[in-house]
Amino acid sequence: MKFLFVGSSPDHGGAEVHFTALAQALQGAGHPVQAMVDPRGYIAAELARADVPLHLRRFRNVVDPCAHLRLNRAIRAFRPDALIGNFGKDYWPLLLAGRMANVPVALFRHSVTALNGVSRRWLPRLAHSYFAVSHYARGVYADHGMDTQCVQVLHNPVDLQRFRYAAQTRAQVLAALGIPQDAIVVGYCGRMLRSKGIYTLLEATALAMERDPRVHCLWVGEDGSGDLRNAAAAQTHGHRHHFTGLVDDTERYYSAFSMLAFPSLAPETFGRVSIEAQACGIPVLGSDIGGVPETLLPGSSGLLLPPGDARAWKRAILSLCDPAARAAMASAGRTFVEQRFSYPVIASQLVARMQASG
Repeated sequence: MKFLFVGSSPDHGGAEVHFTALAQALQGAGHPVQAMVDPRGYIAAELARADVPLHLRRFRNVVDPCAHLRLNRAIRAFRPDALIGNFGKDYWPLLLAGRMANVPVALFRHSVTALNGVSRRWLPRLAHSYFAVSHYARGVYADHGMDTQCVQVLHNPVDLQRFRYAAQTRAQVLAALGIPQDAIVVGYCGRMLRSKGIYTLLEATALAMERDPRVHCLWVGEDGSGDLRNAAAAQTHGHRHHFTGLVDDTERYYSAFSMLAFPSLAPETFGRVSIEAQACGIPVLGSDIGGVPETLLPGSSGLLLPPGDARAWKRAILSLCDPAARAAMASAGRTFVEQRFSYPVIASQLVARMQASG
């Protein structure tokens, strides 16, 4: 099958990473892929790096005539078997273009905010395939009144070649950050927001550091306000907290982690960092909330913990200070991701579902 992706977002978040990963998964499986994308930002740069042919144009709004014209030209030139969209701004233009060109449209929805009544009723019905990225999200859509008989679940894919453990990389990252090579590194990767549970993790790591002098915490991501960094510096063991700032090569830092902490207080639609870490052989401590439980095997590749309970998180961190426990989870996590979230698995599932719906 030939796929034309359409993505008007210039941002770099979970939906954008999913968009580029899905395009690359299909391309890697031998399906011709092109994309019409915003010339700014992450998506265009990432797909250009992957040698995906690009049509540089974005929908400024639903009725943007120049963007509609550009999309129609791309469809006529490429003759795709399916159009793929990830972002709300693109949903209705894609459905219109697909109807005019008689090309099936697959829409992915990442947000769990309620759609307006028209979109909630008609988007799943008019799309050839309408996908939620987790069973949790599909359940929320049902609560909002969407007919979820029209909604399928297809999880995020992860590139197992890009995300894999590298001992040399671990040594390099630890040396560059001044972390001892024998440290037990609790890693966090993502936005530094209170709703992400960062202060629960800060309290939990402080308690764990009191018990085990090997424990360090590595915070990967941008702390825009600096509040978390200041709070960490004020801790008794503040020198054992390390901040990278915003980085593009997160896969390097997973290798430096001994475990990933994913302590969200608010429900996550999915939780991509969890599967990326497990792909690198890193055990995951995740909040038992939202879509996070779908991303790991509790007790096997990681642990599910109560959101906001710093003492429970401390106990979990200390339990994974045992190298034997981490080694068992590392092996199980890599296998779990390979079987459930790898590029070939998700690409084949998407193609099979598109063909079955046809």
